[in-house]
Amino acid sequence: MEQGTPTDLGKKTSIRYTIFSYFTISALAVILLIGITLYSQMSHQLTAAVREENQAVLGQINRSVDAYLRTIMKLSDSLYYGVIKNADLEEESVSSQITLLYDNNKDSIANIALLSKEGELLEAVPAARLKTDLDVRQEQWFGNTLKRTDNLHFTTPHVQYIFDNNENQYRWVITLTRAVEITHGTSTEQGILLIDIRYSSLQQILDNITLGNQGYLYMVGSNGELIYHPKMQMIETGQMTENTAMAAGYRDGSFREKYEGEWREVSVKSVGYTGWKLLSVTPEKGLPLGNLKVRLFAVFVVGAFLLVLVLTNTFISSRITTPIQKLERSVNAIEAGDLDTEVYLGGSYEIRHLGRSIGDMAKRIKELMQDIVAEHESKRKSEFNTLQSQINPHFLYNTLDIIVWMIENEQKQEAVRVVTALARFFRISLSKGKSIITVRDELEHVRNYLTIQQTRFKNKFTYRIEADESVMELVSLKLMLQPLVENAIYHGMEFMDGDGEICVKVYREAEDLRFQISDNGLGMTAGQAASLLDEKDHVSSRRGSGIGVKNVNERIRLYFGEDYGLTIWSEPDEGTVITIRLPAQIYTETMQREQT
Repeated sequence: MEQGTPTDLGKKTSIRYTIFSYFTISALAVILLIGITLYSQMSHQLTAAVREENQAVLGQINRSVDAYLRTIMKLSDSLYYGVIKNADLEEESVSSQITLLYDNNKDSIANIALLSKEGELLEAVPAARLKTDLDVRQEQWFGNTLKRTDNLHFTTPHVQYIFDNNENQYRWVITLTRAVEITHGTSTEQGILLIDIRYSSLQQILDNITLGNQGYLYMVGSNGELIYHPKMQMIETGQMTENTAMAAGYRDGSFREKYEGEWREVSVKSVGYTGWKLLSVTPEKGLPLGNLKVRLFAVFVVGAFLLVLVLTNTFISSRITTPIQKLERSVNAIEAGDLDTEVYLGGSYEIRHLGRSIGDMAKRIKELMQDIVAEHESKRKSEFNTLQSQINPHFLYNTLDIIVWMIENEQKQEAVRVVTALARFFRISLSKGKSIITVRDELEHVRNYLTIQQTRFKNKFTYRIEADESVMELVSLKLMLQPLVENAIYHGMEFMDGDGEICVKVYREAEDLRFQISDNGLGMTAGQAASLLDEKDHVSSRRGSGIGVKNVNERIRLYFGEDYGLTIWSEPDEGTVITIRLPAQIYTETMQREQT
């Protein structure tokens, strides 16, 4: 067991206390001996050296960032002039060509998208869709791009928010947009090419740059927006601030500024094409003894103290870093997937506290993973049960009885017709496990079902199916109509003496696809109709498919969103009309998006 309370140990051995005590003593010993005599004559030389060095570093970094941005802009040119400008989107898809360019640059590119001027997503690589509650036309970058069509537009870093893509839901990106001409047959219109640049790829370039003596590098936009900072997280949480407002007004060169009571040297370099500015900051209190003359002058004076400092710092570094290295090994084991690893608990109070927090986090992650697995299994079981209940054995038995009766009464042609309808009914019911089918197949499925039921309920009802050829290749949900037609037969027609009518109508209305199932049966009250969508424990018909109206409504919302589903109108002795609203999507395009 560890001895002492956490509070006592924190006061005695905290990292801040240890570093402050030992390094302050070491620094004071050196400063008191040589600082006073050397400071005045070296300060100007050091400042000049730091400025020169920072300008050189900034120049090198600027070239790296410029080369990086040129690569992105060349990709933009290739996409526009090599792919989009030469393509007729009415006749062909450019998805494969965009995908090829994306694959060659995916280390630095998160998304490539082509948008129409109405804000419609024409192409997206990787496959994604716009968030349903987002109108990109209202976004500032969208308007700016269409206003200034000759320019390339770069945004500041932000979390990718316009695509509904779970895989990349919290990825930081910088968005590059440009206006493009999109060809549709004989006409052209403006559109927007959007490239999401991985912020991590730009950050990696800047993170690899180190400035000594407490110096650091950051980048701002033309209006002072912070684009990169080594302590970006602390700035966003309000733990520290940066002088971005003044930095936006600086020209290229070196400056001396006072910020939060401290003087510091600032060097500035503009980044072409973007209006961004790279700035290096070196606090004056941390200016190094960095030039050769100063080193030679001071070497004999401080030589003895250097040895002491090296030994002292080695001891201190060992005391501080050894527990951190051991904790890092534990974290690496967790990162590799071993959530049961024993996390190291040692060193100062902060490291022990961090170790306990990491251990608790690993346990929580393991619990959440187990919950996700359990939820996934539950969902699979639910889907399996739903699939199993799609065809009620009573319906199959009754149909087979009809076929046997027809054969015994030498009604062979009628028997063949019913057997054929039953076979087609089952073929579409299975659909190779697919839940999304065409309107044509869904209508064929319900037509076969009505053929069988009309044979069973002779002279009870007639039916008709109305649908234009233009809607036949649109998307439908499998086994969506049959349960609703079944309700019309069993609850609307079963107790009628004849003259029953069932009409299935399919039509397109703007961007919606509508199915309408109407009957002239017994009908129901408004409260009974509403309860069909609100029922908690649906008891399926023993003779039907076993799929309730609520089940159909929930499946539609699951696949297409909360904006779609069923509405029911009914009046006693007047009949019932059920309307289904789906998005008007082309089946082949939907299948291609799912496969990519």
